[in-house]
Amino acid sequence: MKQNTKLITIIIISGFIGAIVGSFVTHQISFKNSSLASENIITTATSTEITEDTLNPESNQSGSHFLANLWDDIKNLIPKWVELKPSEQPKTSASPTPIPTPAFYNSQVAYEQKIIEVVQKSSPAVVSIIITKNVPIVERYYSNPLEELPPEFQQFFWPFFQFEIPQYQERGTEKREVGGGTGFIISSDGLILTNKHVVSDENAEYTVFLTNGDKYQAKILAQDPIDDIALIKIEANNLPTLPLGNSDGVQLGQTVIAIGNALSEFRNTVSVGVVSGLARSVVASDQMGNVETIEDVIQTDAAINFGNSGGPLINLNGEVIGINTAIASGAENIGFAIPINRASKDIRSYQTSGKISAPFIGIRYTIITPSLQKEKNLPVDYGALVSKGQNGESAVFPDSPAASAGIKEGDIILEINGQKITVDRSLSAIIKNYNAGEKIILKVLRDQQELNIEVVLADRPDNL
Repeated sequence: MKQNTKLITIIIISGFIGAIVGSFVTHQISFKNSSLASENIITTATSTEITEDTLNPESNQSGSHFLANLWDDIKNLIPKWVELKPSEQPKTSASPTPIPTPAFYNSQVAYEQKIIEVVQKSSPAVVSIIITKNVPIVERYYSNPLEELPPEFQQFFWPFFQFEIPQYQERGTEKREVGGGTGFIISSDGLILTNKHVVSDENAEYTVFLTNGDKYQAKILAQDPIDDIALIKIEANNLPTLPLGNSDGVQLGQTVIAIGNALSEFRNTVSVGVVSGLARSVVASDQMGNVETIEDVIQTDAAINFGNSGGPLINLNGEVIGINTAIASGAENIGFAIPINRASKDIRSYQTSGKISAPFIGIRYTIITPSLQKEKNLPVDYGALVSKGQNGESAVFPDSPAASAGIKEGDIILEINGQKITVDRSLSAIIKNYNAGEKIILKVLRDQQELNIEVVLADRPDNL
């Protein structure tokens, strides 16, 4: 814009100079012609008396006429917008003036706006968990194996075998980030819910990062002996929290939101999907090689990645209905979450007893399928067959609730409190819904007879 202004100024000044020079030249030519005409008149009219007074008015008129013509020429060279008042001049801009945008996006679609509101409200309560550990520092060096030979042999082989082999040695340790996960705050004083496999290493340290950048050292309070659930604590107050919903009412096709520390790098990553399956049973393994069977979990197509473990699965009411815990390898958008009601049960157990108790019945069993029915010639194609372990372990644990109730190897447990035991709903998945000390009624098939046997559940032993 400044360059344009300078160019216009140069053009105007050049125009002024050209107008003055041009007008002057024109005037001189006109003046000479007028003089010649006057001389002719004077010559031919020698008898007429011409005085100085009669010549001066014409000379003054010619000068005024010259100035008037000069000003008109200059005015014609000035662009019209220069003559306008500043308030009347047209505004120019190098680029179109941008239209002001609102400070935040407000969707006109109710569904989309609902998701935005839930994410904005929930995200501050979702935390990233960084795992650090002292790991050995390994250095590489090179050595020649011939150096270990006696000198007389070295002299013989040295000219022909000069080579070095890489070797490795350990030189101390250093603290290094070895992994990460997600959690979410369930009480304003720093109680956090996450996966057990996220905080399973007793020799590691766990640092919790909030969305505002604050970080705290975390203490492991309790771990579920069966489920992939753990409680950790940070020393802080007045923290944002997430409300826990009711996972019993989850429906197929229901919209869900997953928030987590994706790949242990992209904190508070948001993905949206639906509930794509219920009561799934999966075999999951972590990066340490630990394998675990997870039963009765929620399946979702909301993108869940490594690092999302322990994060919340949220409904459109902003309530947590599951804890993201596993993904299907080799598949796209197939993730699994532990129903939040199981975690709520663990929280109540910790708050009342200071630990997470798991109910224990004390049997080993095999789920009956149609193929197993044919193989063993069983009378039914469902239920739990009380049987020995893979290495010949006893089918019924000694001094267990099952042993006290008279359960025997070869019994088929058909139902627990009226709930049928199937491939999709195993005995252990049903037992998880009860507490230690509660009474349950087992419908047992023994020698073609159905029996109702009462069992009082116990606490799961720590050594199991």
